[in-house]
Parts: sequence; C-alpha cells; structure tokens
Amino acid sequence: MSDNLFPVEFDSPMLETEENLNDTEPKRTYAFDFEKGEFIKTASGRVKMISDVDAYVQWCYKALSSKRYKHLAYSTDYGQEFDDLIKSGLPQLVIESEIQRIVSETLMVNAETVSVDNFSFNWEGEKVFYECEIITTFGDVATIRDVIEEVI
Repeated sequence: MSDNLFPVEFDSPMLETEENLNDTEPKRTYAFDFEKGEFIKTASGRVKMISDVDAYVQWCYKALSSKRYKHLAYSTDYGQEFDDLIKSGLPQLVIESEIQRIVSETLMVNAETVSVDNFSFNWEGEKVFYECEIITTFGDVATIRDVIEEVI
C-alpha cells in the first residue's frame, strides 16, 4: 500500500480507458414496466434483468418519460421538453415536427443511437400517439411507441 494519499497512477474500472471504452460486455439493467410503474419480476420473485437492445430501448423510454431540467441528478442533455406542446395552439403539422425534433434530440444523446427516423402520428383528441424507428450502433432496429397528452 502506498503512503501517498493521492496516488498518481492506479487502476479503476470506473475510469474511461481505451480498454473499457471498447468493452464488449453487454449492458444489463433491471426490467421496468412503464405503464404499471414497477419493476418486472420473474416467477421466483426476483427482478428480471435485461441486456443489449432491450436495455437500450428501456433507456429510450426512460429518457422520453423524464422532463428535461427537472431533476438535478440528470445532465441538462437528458430528457424531453414536451410541456404544453399539445395545448400550444400550433397547427398539428408543426406539433408533429416539434415531436420529431424533441424525440430525436433526446435519443441522440446516447452514443448507441445512430438515427431516429420513420415517424408516424395518430391524433385522438388531446393525445398524440407517435411511433419511430431507432437504429443503434450495433445495427439493431428498435421501434418506440409512445403517447403525448396534456396533463391537467
């Protein structure tokens, strides 16, 4: 053990080095049901683990459900800004264009996102259902389906 309280060189798995930046270990996270607002459990009662594309898609839904600038734990690049978009009085085409911009900006923050394309919209009163395709750096294509509605 070194007598120096602040060593100049040390190995830490948390440091971004050439080795761990190219790490091929699949990313794993706990499975979450956004509709129910709870973690998904296995038959044995443990929280289900997911990896790879499923973990990435879950990150997308989490980022799209988080309001930007609201939580100090997140950087100012994380989250979306859908507030008051539906009741803004703007034409539907403009709102759809803004949804495309906001969703794309939100998801492109993740280094695994290559593109966000092929948007489609369905309006039901004060709700906008949208769908888009995301291509990851691994060549996977994922579909995001979500709804934006005014919360009263």
